Amino acid sequence: MTAATATAPVSPTEANGYHLSFPRILRSEWIKFTSLRSTVWVAIVTVGVMVGFSFLMGFGMTQIAQGGGGMEEAGLGGTGTVIGTSVASFGYYFGQIVVAVLGVLIVTGEYSTGQIKSTLTAVPTRLPVLAAKGAIVAITSFVLGAVGVAIAVLVTTPMLSAYDLQVDLSDSASMQSLLGVPLYMTAIALFAFAIGTLMRHAAAGIATVLGMLLLLPILGSIQIQWIQDIAPYLPGAAGERIIIGEQLGAVLTPWQGFGVLMIWVVAALTAAAVLLRRRDA
Repeated sequence: MTAATATAPVSPTEANGYHLSFPRILRSEWIKFTSLRSTVWVAIVTVGVMVGFSFLMGFGMTQIAQGGGGMEEAGLGGTGTVIGTSVASFGYYFGQIVVAVLGVLIVTGEYSTGQIKSTLTAVPTRLPVLAAKGAIVAITSFVLGAVGVAIAVLVTTPMLSAYDLQVDLSDSASMQSLLGVPLYMTAIALFAFAIGTLMRHAAAGIATVLGMLLLLPILGSIQIQWIQDIAPYLPGAAGERIIIGEQLGAVLTPWQGFGVLMIWVVAALTAAAVLLRRRDA
């Protein structure tokens, strides 16, 4: 007499005789990311808009100085290095749009093509895929932000130095603002990545993120007390404090503002992780 024995279910990776470690998953995601032609264009556009708008801002400052108008008269009071830092970091506002779109598309692109099903089948636990994609988004955004602001400094310094408006790299406040550019862009890209994972639809994800970054701050200028109270704690408004620096009357200090942005990022990523585990692909 024989007795039937229960067989434990076998995952796809076990059935194939190998286990996908996180480095392998990360490498796989990196190959997918770098094999897209759009990745190169994203890098070019991000750095291009950052440097381009900083150059235009710097050119405008030189025209004001050349015309004999004081910076105070133009509403641009501050020391030379403050103005130089503002010019060099000016492009972050436009660069954040590109990395935000990148953050959304890196995950929604797979949902639109159906490739996400094979990805999650290969990695049934799912969370390593989220971590790998998030790491790629973070590294890429930080590098692009750092390269963009570094080139902006190199491009704008010669034109600004003629009027003693260049960045002083020995000034701690200036360095904090310059470092804040890649930090802010990384956080925004991760936030967008989390929103994309939650919504799984490119258009909806991009509209949501850009609405929060560009539209809500405008609505925050409405003279209604409760709106005025919450406006400084919105992701973009809080996070950009680390770039803008100390300001008289500001609700949050630079690092407090960046901390608030990171709370938004962690909350969004946590929600994305929970739903990724629970929902069908």
